[in-house]
Amino acid sequence: MPKFRVEITETAQSDIWGIFQYIAADSQTAATNLIKEIERQIDSLEAFPLRCPVIPESFELGVEYRHIIYGHYRTIFKVENSRVIIMRVIHGARLMNMDIFEKILVPNRKITKEN
Repeated sequence: MPKFRVEITETAQSDIWGIFQYIAADSQTAATNLIKEIERQIDSLEAFPLRCPVIPESFELGVEYRHIIYGHYRTIFKVENSRVIIMRVIHGARLMNMDIFEKILVPNRKITKEN
């Protein structure tokens, strides 16, 4: 089974940190548990990322983005050859448009279990 290299953009890392801070204001434990699950899901994309559905907004955006959902949060990513690039982690109620992708230029690192 081929493995994909999972990378995360700085913007997606910032999204995760913002989610953690927002939830931690009410419950540090809930925030930690949520982020651990989001990270577990991101790690799972090393195998079979194409199992995740193409997001409905892909047609409008002109790029095939996929997502994996946990609770109210969507992890938006694209698959390029053997790479999975995590673009954003956003609340599901947030509308998608190109503006939220404009700042993303290059993925900055590979996700590892140590992170």
